[in-house]
Amino acid sequence: MNGFGGSLPLGRRPGLVVVDLQRGFTEPGGPLSCDAGRAVVAAASLVSAAHAAGVPVWFTVIRYGAAEPLPLWAAKIPALDELREGRPAAELDPRLGYAEGDRITVKPGASAVFGTALVPELRASGVDTVLLCGASTSGCVRATGVDLVQSGLPAVLVPEACADRDPVQAEAAVKDLVTKYTDLAGLERALHMIKNWI
Repeated sequence: MNGFGGSLPLGRRPGLVVVDLQRGFTEPGGPLSCDAGRAVVAAASLVSAAHAAGVPVWFTVIRYGAAEPLPLWAAKIPALDELREGRPAAELDPRLGYAEGDRITVKPGASAVFGTALVPELRASGVDTVLLCGASTSGCVRATGVDLVQSGLPAVLVPEACADRDPVQAEAAVKDLVTKYTDLAGLERALHMIKNWI
């Protein structure tokens, strides 16, 4: 489209943000599950590369206290009740390779920026560019990508490390993000960027 689809000015210090690859989304059979097998493997490779390169990693999760009232959002998605503290669905997928020093951001809604300290933490760590992946592409990943750029942090979406329930919605979300909000990197390119960031 004319007038859209430019490139963001990337910074000098990357961070990796992995959105909501928790068991409720990544394990099949649950009411929130996505087609996430390949995405988890790809995201784990990004996490491993980030650890090796000294790139800081944030994992985000949706998690509510056992007696905490659910937000208005749950009127649209009643299955969010599965993400109560202490339930398996609320846990990070163990295949991701979480390590000591990684951060976990607990978020109340779709965006990992809204109602959290994610952006201040990224800035405090010197991060000026975010590599972004997770679930779902058309939901929480998209919302996070939009809010990161609106917060002044360029984001690079890695679609191979993203999961969704609906491939049509996922494709539309990637197109929308890359046209208006984020840059795009395939998995191999993203791994190269992590290892060789200038």
